[in-house]
Amino acid sequence: MAGRINEEDIAAVRDRARIDEIVGSYVTLRRSGGSMVGLCPFHEEKTPSFQVTPARGLWYCFGSCSEGGDVISFVQKIDNLSFVEAIERLADRVGIQLRYTDDGGPRTPPGLRMRLMEMHQAAAEYFADQLTKPDALAGRQFLAERGFDRETATDFGVGFAPRDGKSLLRHLRGRGFADADLVAGGLARESGYDFFQGRLLWPIRDSGRQVLGFGGRRIFDDDRISAKYINTPETPLYKKSHVLYGLDRARQAIAKKSQAVVVEGYTDVMAAHLSGVDTAIASCGTAFGDDHARLLRRLMGDHDAFNGEVIFTFDGDEAGQSAALKVFSGDQNFLAQTYVAVEPSGLDPCDLRLQQGDAAVRELVARRVPLYRFVMSNIVGRYDLDRADGRLNALRSAAPLVGSIRDRGLVSGYIRELTGLLGMEPEEVQREVARAARAPRPQGKGDRGRGQDNRGRGDAGPDQPPADDEPVRRPAGPELPDPNDRLLTTERQTLKLIIQAPQRFGAGWDGVGVADFTHPAYAAVFTGVEKATADGTDGDWAHRVSLAAEDERIRGLVVALAVEPLPITGDPTERLVSAYSSSLQLLTVMRQIAELKSKLQRTNPVEHATRYNQMFSELVVLEARRHALHQRSMGSQD
Repeated sequence: MAGRINEEDIAAVRDRARIDEIVGSYVTLRRSGGSMVGLCPFHEEKTPSFQVTPARGLWYCFGSCSEGGDVISFVQKIDNLSFVEAIERLADRVGIQLRYTDDGGPRTPPGLRMRLMEMHQAAAEYFADQLTKPDALAGRQFLAERGFDRETATDFGVGFAPRDGKSLLRHLRGRGFADADLVAGGLARESGYDFFQGRLLWPIRDSGRQVLGFGGRRIFDDDRISAKYINTPETPLYKKSHVLYGLDRARQAIAKKSQAVVVEGYTDVMAAHLSGVDTAIASCGTAFGDDHARLLRRLMGDHDAFNGEVIFTFDGDEAGQSAALKVFSGDQNFLAQTYVAVEPSGLDPCDLRLQQGDAAVRELVARRVPLYRFVMSNIVGRYDLDRADGRLNALRSAAPLVGSIRDRGLVSGYIRELTGLLGMEPEEVQREVARAARAPRPQGKGDRGRGQDNRGRGDAGPDQPPADDEPVRRPAGPELPDPNDRLLTTERQTLKLIIQAPQRFGAGWDGVGVADFTHPAYAAVFTGVEKATADGTDGDWAHRVSLAAEDERIRGLVVALAVEPLPITGDPTERLVSAYSSSLQLLTVMRQIAELKSKLQRTNPVEHATRYNQMFSELVVLEARRHALHQRSMGSQD
């Protein structure tokens, strides 16, 4: 297993990946002074508030989302990648061979990921073109029977793999791709034949619309592979536990609505989107698992445990109920409320749209019920409630479910529902639920106590998260200050100077200390400054200050301070820096003077002469310091 990425390589990626080029491939930017502006890709807006500052390698949204960071964090957020994945993607793009701390060797051969991405894009275009050929008639009929016309097939990139077994190989060889790369990318078998033959194909993309692999549907009776669906095997690009079909189309809608609708197949995703359910996604050839949940968590945001919905569509039969129970067993992995949308007729979204229309699919999602309620009814239904022992056993089976509900405000409501289902006294049900809630829960695969499974990502270093395996959870940090608060102007301007022009400050930041910042967020930023100062202020200073902050919001604030305009045009002078640092300290001294005068007024100079004289002497010193700071804040020399 490869270890942590060499820190010098991380710095090289950050330095060589030009932020204006990377961001510009996703966002239309126009130059505005020394920065570039455009519409924020992370929230809807009509007036550009998204700013990129190439000279500092930073981006920041001054609009409602207040997101910000460097080129790596942008790729992480825009494509829902872990830190390691973002580094690897950027390294491929700028031609850097990454080294890992365990053996110094690359995880994959240099440039392979980039070649595989180009190769899969070429394959997707080839397959889509083949769908129009006479040999693909069965594929077109399959789509038409399910209500998808040619325009829809083109929109979703549906394609066809010819039956002769080597057509894709010949095509991609002609494009200059080597056989070894075709095998490594899962497009060809080592025997020298195409991996997909005579199949209807759906390209599986990441959230940035990069083709990672394909899912193939059996459409010919004489297909030697009996499986209805086969998917691209595991490759450096395609890992089935990390991809979701339709995420490229649904990403923005999921983030905007804080909702994801999980369906079972490719045609279900197509039907849902055509019906107006634009948050539909599906797992690819595997059950919806922990890694899929973490992918959605990154997209919805980890900051609010009860923000959003994850809705699973299941049939109303026994298989659908079993699937719901399986989802519940891993539900602790979701930081959103989990729901089940059950179609009593047993129709999947594709057939439901075909038979009853688009509105029926939307209604299916609208009829969602909480997963807890669905599973609770399923558990209670297993027992004979006409018997006293049956009711008691049903209560004992369902009580741990209710006791495990994360949103404590819902518990009382579910206790009432369980009481109604069982026909028992509310007090008895409440006692059993309380007992079950106190009992220790066994650690499942989704619990924090499980062993770490880094899935080849290696150990995390100080510059990257512990792993994509488990999100970092920190206590909520301070609220961000209003950037237009006049009472805090001096604090904000001083921090902007510290981050953007640290070389203009004298030793010890000209006497500025954390106590000079009255707002907790500004104090937290300066604490990060003090931590980062140990390694000097050269190099990527703003980035190191950001990393020193423990709270994500503070990191974003550092980015905002690094890209906001300074109080003057041009380079700041030492005189300007001295004036602002002195003004900040002057405010501190004036607060100290006011507090000391208040104490003097409350102190009897006769009964407490020693204490009174001591405070008076302190006041004289503070007044002298106030006068000196006032002179410096006006731009005078000491």
